[in-house]
Amino acid sequence: MISTSIRLKGFTESVIRGMTRLSNKYDAVNLSQGFPDFDPPRELLDALQKCVYDGPHQYAVTWGAPNFRCALAKKQTRFMGITIDPDENLVVTCGSTEAMMVAMMTACNPGDKVIIFSPFYENYVADTILSGAIPIYVGLRPPDFSFDPDELRKAFEQRPKALILCNPSNPSGKVFTRQELELIASLAREFDTFVITDEVYEHIVYEPSKHCYIAALPGMFERTISCSSLSKTYSITGWRLGYIIASRTIINEARKVHDFLTVGAPAPLQEAAVAALELPDSYYAQLQKDYTHKRNVFLSYLDKAGLVYTKPQGAYYVMVDISGMGCESDVEFCEWLVREIGVAAVPGSSFFNEPVKNMIRFHFAKKEETLKKAGERLLELKSKSYSPRRKEGNEG
Repeated sequence: MISTSIRLKGFTESVIRGMTRLSNKYDAVNLSQGFPDFDPPRELLDALQKCVYDGPHQYAVTWGAPNFRCALAKKQTRFMGITIDPDENLVVTCGSTEAMMVAMMTACNPGDKVIIFSPFYENYVADTILSGAIPIYVGLRPPDFSFDPDELRKAFEQRPKALILCNPSNPSGKVFTRQELELIASLAREFDTFVITDEVYEHIVYEPSKHCYIAALPGMFERTISCSSLSKTYSITGWRLGYIIASRTIINEARKVHDFLTVGAPAPLQEAAVAALELPDSYYAQLQKDYTHKRNVFLSYLDKAGLVYTKPQGAYYVMVDISGMGCESDVEFCEWLVREIGVAAVPGSSFFNEPVKNMIRFHFAKKEETLKKAGERLLELKSKSYSPRRKEGNEG
């Protein structure tokens, strides 16, 4: 039988989205796949309702509707502290998932090497392999998920074409300090390397941490491909509105890749999303306040359940150490947790290059009542012992 692409041998289907399907099967509280269960801002919904009837309903300009790009450039100029030209520095994509793939295919040739911090969001390895590139892993060491500067330099000495930087980080919740970013930037300049960022959680950062855009550091805009989306900031993960910000030279090449991948992001959703991009700074302050409260509510239940975790500095994920639960497999533990406790998490092994089997990831982008429901169920861990499921016959 004719064989399929050898590239597909290097990774599996998404573990995260697989856990969502398992959660649905057992009617569990889904704290695995990171999407909210609350509504977007009312201004956004009102704008969407208008666009349903008034349009536009046909293709927008492939790299983004002009009014959407103008609103996005204005908003990002304000927060990044650098001037973003809507016509020269932007490509609008179908979510940050496409943005990352476009960035990888724009930057890398087959056989190039790419630095990936571990733990990592699972798409990065798939993106690297699908681009024909080769991953180089640099560890972020629990519990604080710091990296070894010497290890990072050795990775750069292998002459990578790019480094992928998720900041704030999924899954660890780490927010890279300015000092760490300056070190990464200095190495990128020294070894002539692209930095491809995933900054979808740029506005979900907890005091006293501060988000710093590496593209805004001296000499970095010309070699940074900044990827992000509206999904997390405005609670619209299903709208699939992402973007790339980069220099004119890079954007001209990225537009070619994007044009032949998806043609363009949904025109009516771009039109409606202008209302979100024009929200005042108070919206982002409230977003931070709301997520800080959600984090505190959920972490209080982890404390009551006696679970060990690293307090996230940003994003809406928390890594939990299950070493004391008497399990050898994080995958089996997560399956048991869904089935017996009714809460879905993600096995940490899906995020690490290292053989880590003692960590799982929860997310807390949920209503307070949802978090309390999950928390009450997790308290059962104090009285209910983990026991792996006995192997059964073929279940189909």
